[in-house]
Amino acid sequence: MASNRPGALWALVATSVPMFMVSLDNLVVTNALVNMSNDFKVKQSELQWVVNGYVLAFAGLLLAGAALGDRFGRRRVFNWGVVLFTLGSAACGLADSVGQLVAARVVQGAGAAAILPVSLTLAVAAVPQAQRALAVGVWGGVNGLGIAVGPLAGGLVTEGLDWHWIFWINVPVGLIAVPLALWAIRESKGRDSNLDVVGMALVTGAVISAVWGIVGAADHGWAAPRTVLGLALAVALLVAFIAFERRTEQPLVPLAMYRIRSFMVSNAVSLTMYFGVFGSIFFLAQFMQGPMGYSPFAAGLRTLPWTAAPMVVVPIASMLVDRIGGGILQAAGSALQAVSLAWIALIITPDISYGALVPALVLAGVGMGLVFAANPATVISSVAEHEHNKASGVNNTIREFGGALGIAVLTTIFTHGFNSQLAKGSHDAPEAFVHGLQQAIWLGVAVVLIGALGALLIRKPLPPAPQQATAEPRPAVAVD
Repeated sequence: MASNRPGALWALVATSVPMFMVSLDNLVVTNALVNMSNDFKVKQSELQWVVNGYVLAFAGLLLAGAALGDRFGRRRVFNWGVVLFTLGSAACGLADSVGQLVAARVVQGAGAAAILPVSLTLAVAAVPQAQRALAVGVWGGVNGLGIAVGPLAGGLVTEGLDWHWIFWINVPVGLIAVPLALWAIRESKGRDSNLDVVGMALVTGAVISAVWGIVGAADHGWAAPRTVLGLALAVALLVAFIAFERRTEQPLVPLAMYRIRSFMVSNAVSLTMYFGVFGSIFFLAQFMQGPMGYSPFAAGLRTLPWTAAPMVVVPIASMLVDRIGGGILQAAGSALQAVSLAWIALIITPDISYGALVPALVLAGVGMGLVFAANPATVISSVAEHEHNKASGVNNTIREFGGALGIAVLTTIFTHGFNSQLAKGSHDAPEAFVHGLQQAIWLGVAVVLIGALGALLIRKPLPPAPQQATAEPRPAVAVD
């Protein structure tokens, strides 16, 4: 029987292990930032680049990773990514300056960009048609697990050993992952086409320029030449990308995808969700180590109600996607996330007890789990099978860009709120920290809520049309 074909389970394991490393490293440094700051003697705005250096390279190169996988073989590019990610991790472990660490994190991000988009395509291809929603659920669950374990693992290793070791733990995993993938995963390619090098360069430049400009606003202000230059360059490159893609015969992303409502709206929801989540967790981890006084490990442990809840929610939500529709689940998840963030903003004070935060953290985790399950499943089901890799590349690019954008923008808002409170004559640093944190979180609430409302525009897909016994099965398509 197809469901018992050899290699399916091991193929899921082989794609999941590197995926876990990639998602782990999104937030593994959050509870090590205080120690890094003390070691390197850098300001808060410079610490952003330890996170954003990774996320920026990750987001900027995801579409390139998907395109290279279609062209040269998905398993081959997947393994290239694992090797590059492992080398970047070793370089992070050896770093003795913030510049070296950021550069190594960029290498990690480039490797992650080769792993992530093809990992979903390889996972879906490894199982029969009827089990593909489950495969997407497993993929989303592993992603959620990495995000959940990231802050905890980072805090535990930093406290027990040294922050350098949060990167060294990736090296043995990478050494195992490559031979496992060669053994368990079948090679596959997309349709024969020319590689859109110009399109890849334009979209990568646009993403990097946008985040570079926004991050600079935290230090130099929104009217500063660096900020204006970065944003203007991003807009110019994006316009050039759109114009070029409309003329080329083989665009990086098929133009027809932009007319699929469920595809476009789901990507918008992904951006808004990660904007609010990454930006808020970035500061909440520092709040727990600063005003609340917890150690790195204790802070990581106390974020688990938020970050670990998806491990429970994703498997359940994955079974509901086909039944009630990905749009409803994404709307519900985003709404719960917005409510939980608003709850935190309303009750947080310098002397708040951890117990008072727990209900809001659990609610945030449930909301995050619903989106983790429904978002990639909706994106994948909205396009033809041969376009899965490109759809995954777009979705993950938007997601990582949203996370980087959230950290950058919320840092700008936090810095303004913190400094304005001190300028009023306040000598209470914890009070100023809370003031800046509240302003940042409220912006996160507004952005996530926009995503919740947008998700209601996604219609439930029709079931696949009856096929002849010899026909090639097609994924369901959304009715727009």
